[in-house]
Amino acid sequence: MQLIEKVNKGLNRGYEAKILASDIDLKVTKKLESSRSEVQLKGFRKGQAPIALLKKMYGKSMVGEAMQETIDELIRVHFEKSGDRPAQQPDVQMINKNWKEGDDIDVSLNYEKLPEIPETDFSKIKLKKLVAKIDKPSVEEALSNLASSTENFVKRKKTVKSKTGDQLIIDFLGKIKNEAFDGGKGEDYPLVLGSNSFIPGFEDQLVGTKEDQKLNVTVMFPKDYGSEKLAGQEAVFNVVVKSVNEPKPAKINDELAKKFGTADLNELKEQISERLKAEYGHATRAILKRELMDKLDKLIKFDLPTSLVESEANEIAHQLWHEENPEVKDHNHDKISPTDEHIKIANRRVKLGLLLAELGSKNKLVVSEKETQDALMQKAQEYPGQEKAFFEFIQKNPQAKEQINAPLFEDKVIDFIIELATITEKLISKDELKKAVEKIESV
Repeated sequence: MQLIEKVNKGLNRGYEAKILASDIDLKVTKKLESSRSEVQLKGFRKGQAPIALLKKMYGKSMVGEAMQETIDELIRVHFEKSGDRPAQQPDVQMINKNWKEGDDIDVSLNYEKLPEIPETDFSKIKLKKLVAKIDKPSVEEALSNLASSTENFVKRKKTVKSKTGDQLIIDFLGKIKNEAFDGGKGEDYPLVLGSNSFIPGFEDQLVGTKEDQKLNVTVMFPKDYGSEKLAGQEAVFNVVVKSVNEPKPAKINDELAKKFGTADLNELKEQISERLKAEYGHATRAILKRELMDKLDKLIKFDLPTSLVESEANEIAHQLWHEENPEVKDHNHDKISPTDEHIKIANRRVKLGLLLAELGSKNKLVVSEKETQDALMQKAQEYPGQEKAFFEFIQKNPQAKEQINAPLFEDKVIDFIIELATITEKLISKDELKKAVEKIESV
């Protein structure tokens, strides 16, 4: 019993084989022999029932299992001997559709093999590493942004009208059909105009008001409002503007530093420098990685499995379609056909994915359990209060854990290549670094 090659074109392989009925019968007999000692039939001592009788009683139900085991073994041996690695699950078919018990079995095996990845001298790859220094103006700018984010509000003159961004201290009482409703009353409420923290239209009507001004604000509760009693209802709010306050950035001093958990301004500046260093470092790596991927894509050539490219292109098209149609939450829609651009992106992703996977495997690069756990802990922080549920989900879904590991593995391979490549550094400003990041994000 052997596979006979029928297709050998590019990465496509096709084989046929004939499995003799006698071989299946022999396998069934052996399986019955191995379990015979545990079988007790009426009229026979345990383990003494004749094989012929056991075959008559149980043989038919074991034929399918024997066939599957024989085919699995045939395929396993083939891949061991050929060294082929299928790109996706091989297609195995029974050719003689009118097969009946006692007939030989004709089967076909078809698959796309993974390509051979050519050896590459990575030292010939030249990369430019963009480096931005942490200078005093950058730290001062970050400090100024912090001060602006911790605004203080200072009372305006009584005659000055409010504008968007101002804070109003108000009393209000809401009524529907001239009757007050639960949750519609507040006193000394600090409302920042433009914050959109109230019902749509409420804050707009307060722009241009003054201290001690009284007015009625009429709004319509949205139809999808959380309270059924209020949803879609028109409400009138009696509002008293008690104070109009303009925003003022906090002063850059030790008091500001303490608000951010540091002892004094110098320590806050040191923390900002460390944060900027990390931000610039991430940006530098992202740019370097993109340059490396672009060069690998152009430099290394090999055939790609059509099945993987098609699958990836379909996934890209589907994902982008949902991003453009966020109102569609399920997958009950017409088939989405990938464009030429989707296919181009898919070719790049598949090529680089196969290349990095092969390099990682050949060089025995692995993600340690500690690295995985650290990444899981970081991911769990995105679900405050639900960390336990997150870890339970990961335990029950190995694929989810693999999605956490995949970028970690990719980074290891990228680091491996960068170590071998020829790197030159170029000192640039933070603005130039920012533009370089924006450029790769827009592609």
